[in-house]
Amino acid sequence: MFTAFLIKYAEIGIKGRNRYLFEDALVQQMKYALKKCEGDFVIRKTQGRIFVEAQTEFDFDEVVAHLQHVFGISGICPVVYAEDEGFDKLCDTIIQYIADVYPERNKTFKVAARRARKNYPKDSMTINMDMGEAILKAYPEMRVDVHNPEIMLNIEIREKIYIYSEIIPGPGGMPVGTGGKAMLLLSGGIDSPVAGYMIAKRGVKIDAVYFHAPPYTSERAKQKVVDLARIVSKYTGPIYLHVINFSDIQLYIYEKCPHEELTIIMRRYMMRIAEHIAKENECLGLITGESIGQVASQTMNSLIATNEVCELPVYRPLIGFDKQEIVEVSEKIGTYETSIQPFEDCCTIFVAKHPVTKPNLNVIRRHEHNLDERIEELVKEALETDELIIVQ
Repeated sequence: MFTAFLIKYAEIGIKGRNRYLFEDALVQQMKYALKKCEGDFVIRKTQGRIFVEAQTEFDFDEVVAHLQHVFGISGICPVVYAEDEGFDKLCDTIIQYIADVYPERNKTFKVAARRARKNYPKDSMTINMDMGEAILKAYPEMRVDVHNPEIMLNIEIREKIYIYSEIIPGPGGMPVGTGGKAMLLLSGGIDSPVAGYMIAKRGVKIDAVYFHAPPYTSERAKQKVVDLARIVSKYTGPIYLHVINFSDIQLYIYEKCPHEELTIIMRRYMMRIAEHIAKENECLGLITGESIGQVASQTMNSLIATNEVCELPVYRPLIGFDKQEIVEVSEKIGTYETSIQPFEDCCTIFVAKHPVTKPNLNVIRRHEHNLDERIEELVKEALETDELIIVQ
């Protein structure tokens, strides 16, 4: 029945003179999403509206599912076109539309007409009243409710006449690519994939870095991170995942530094390496899944200690979330079941029994000097292990 979709957006509509840039970016993301679907589609912009029109047979559910992964879309409306052949013909089309879409018609409704083409002989208010009368005549069991209708029947009169009554929710946010690019520190846990998703929702293109520690972490742990990146990439587009061998640095820190400070010092070197890769790839910041107080390395004192080594800003979209809130988002985006698979990452392998929760920055700096003999060489060697995996 449906051969087209009206795409609604929210924030883009308040962008003023720059709105067309965001609309164009949204169209590009939609084209990318629809390439994965069977069928041929044309995307058309007109007077503050974006339409997806099918040129061939297509799978309705498949198209909706892919569009629901495109940031910037607030609603997906399956539409029916009506030719401008007079108001009586439009009434017949609407009555048939209701018959096709609502087999159970003991419902309340409201007609909401919008006349963008001003030469149409009836104004919006008259269309609402006359169409409501025609519907009640055809379906006496239906009732008008202008405040809280079960069916909101939208009629948009443009170069064609568009009819729709369902708005399927989209993910919202801003089109990916309109907010620059940032580097996500991606682990195999619950938090970091959610952090990447949330920053991407604000229009930021995501690259990622994963710190691998063979033989202490298995190839299956690495594959788990690739799987998580693939799930997130449904929303973000292709992710360039950098896999860094961190084993020698971890062992050296373990050998030379106090064990209660292992996590903080390892995090500081992860941030240094991630920032180096980020700068090489023209990223504008780092992204982590940290939340205040969730673990010892995420207290305010610990975050100060890790921030100190970075010149780029560090974005922490989960900073005020509790664990249950993070889990709920991970379940919504489909990463949770993969995140809880029992394959350890390098941080959990080397965690201390009693990690420091209020690290003294001067003490941390002093103990890092224990590494002076070899750390620069080890960092250079780690960067040379960079394995790039394009995940999509």
